[in-house]
Amino acid sequence: MLYRLNKAMQSMAYGIVSLFCLVLSTGSVLAKDNEVSFALTDNAGRWFDTGTAIAGNRSIAVATPGVRVNFSGNSNTVHTRTSLIYPTGAAGMPFNTEPKKGGDSITLTTPGLYVFTCSIHPYMFGAVIVDDPATSGLDLGASISLINGITVPTSSDLATRLLRTFFIATNPANWQNYASNAPWHITYPNVDVRVDIGVVNLPAVLNARYGNDISLPALSNPATQAVGEVWVATQFETTSGKSKPGTVTAVDGSSWQVTRKVALPSINMNNPHNMWTDKDQNVIYVTQWFDKKLTVYNRQTGALIRNVSVGEAPAHVMTLTDNDRIHVTNNGDTRTDSVMELSPLATNVLRRIDIGRGNPHAHWMSHDGKFMVTPNVLTGDTSQYNFRTNDVEAILPVSGPLSHPLATGMMPDASKYYVANLLDSTITVVDMESHNVLKHINLIANYHPVTGAITGPVGALPIQTPVSPNGKNMVTANTLTGTITILDTATDEIVAMLPCDPGCHGVQYGAKLGGGYYAYVTSKFSNRMLVVDPDPNNDGNPADAAIVGSIGLFATNRTLKDATISGNAGMGGQGILPVPVVYNGWVQKLPSNWSNLLTPAQRNPW
Repeated sequence: MLYRLNKAMQSMAYGIVSLFCLVLSTGSVLAKDNEVSFALTDNAGRWFDTGTAIAGNRSIAVATPGVRVNFSGNSNTVHTRTSLIYPTGAAGMPFNTEPKKGGDSITLTTPGLYVFTCSIHPYMFGAVIVDDPATSGLDLGASISLINGITVPTSSDLATRLLRTFFIATNPANWQNYASNAPWHITYPNVDVRVDIGVVNLPAVLNARYGNDISLPALSNPATQAVGEVWVATQFETTSGKSKPGTVTAVDGSSWQVTRKVALPSINMNNPHNMWTDKDQNVIYVTQWFDKKLTVYNRQTGALIRNVSVGEAPAHVMTLTDNDRIHVTNNGDTRTDSVMELSPLATNVLRRIDIGRGNPHAHWMSHDGKFMVTPNVLTGDTSQYNFRTNDVEAILPVSGPLSHPLATGMMPDASKYYVANLLDSTITVVDMESHNVLKHINLIANYHPVTGAITGPVGALPIQTPVSPNGKNMVTANTLTGTITILDTATDEIVAMLPCDPGCHGVQYGAKLGGGYYAYVTSKFSNRMLVVDPDPNNDGNPADAAIVGSIGLFATNRTLKDATISGNAGMGGQGILPVPVVYNGWVQKLPSNWSNLLTPAQRNPW
């Protein structure tokens, strides 16, 4: 009895001291009754929402061993509850669920840092620090393990880089705002934490390693205009008349001005993620990634045409070059027939296509309308589908089973394709005729995860990775390192690295006026778009790739809008659609009003 009383008094004293420290430094409190509840939501930055802020962050909680962590659904689509990071050797780890909407829970007993994510939407984060009352400082553990098996000390660069990414992603006030003249400031909880080398102050370490109050570079227009316009899924921007976030933003390629914002409040458009267009470039198809809908609107007016149910968490959309049929990947669907085929202009859902796996994300189609390749997120493999025979020709593992293949890019002659594997930070090269893996490209070969030393081009956590229309190069957005890597497709070697913003995510190629191409790059936690010239010297050497412009994605007083912007101005850049579409197979089908703006080489890139 006396022992239990002493332990209770010790626990109470610890709670009072910790509460006092947290109130002083963060304005928040410890988990009540040693229970944490996360509501999984569609709201930008608060995807795992405790309802209580710590240093402006509502996705982190502090508790003691034995804490019960509850997950409940408050989203329009399905999510997994996946332990992305956990203390090495922690009981009950790794934890993972199938995509679903319902609630579940887990009890955490081992002290340390736990970060949960959704495998469908892998920038959704929620964190719990399980702290041992007998130690000083909040316990992060001696080492952390990632769900794919990587283990590093908690003082390592990889561990602190991941922690910094968490605090940026889950607090919109920490995003890079190019509409403001203020330096970029990241707010961290002012607490001491216990890592493998002892007790350190969290913001002191992160600020010393990565800086803070950083002056952002001025926006600048490219010297050469682009052909047409660029549409960007500004997925986190909020507007009047809607409870869900997301707009689609149009940038004029001649003036580099934001000309239109499409929010579609009449349908409460929810997290628009990726776009494509029809052969005449008259409509925009956009997926609602946190919902079930493919939306079609008029490209010139922004007026809604139709809103079509396709399945859980539709991610990417593309058309076939030979018949203009639409194909949408249902990223949250575990069924093998998880690609939806729709008639041109999405007037009808025609069929479900069986790719042999579920949960595909960013697919790609061949120039002749014959092939589709998909990255299958939860099974760690890729499918190649033949539309002529309506068969799956091959399903190949791309790396480890938890490598999280997320996006594909294809050569303009369909000779080979590339798969970006998020958690392994690799790109897999696949021969489309023999169905053999030709190469695994390690994007972090030049990075030391403990010291942080970088000795060459590096790209950690790669996302979109299209191949240029002429097949000369491939540009990859890498979200953890905030870098853009350039690959020479002749050698399949990474030949250059360029800086990007936090949450570097989207890439697509568009035509440069007078010849050549731009690669447009967007980032989730920034409101600017980078313009990359992958061959500024026009000599075919992508090693000379350069950033030639940066464009703000926020509205001006001349921007046409169907709703009032209320928050996160221009933020959440993910999918990109340059119009006209100039990839091989599509460019040859352009109507003359678009085709006449292109050079002969652009009209026939391969």
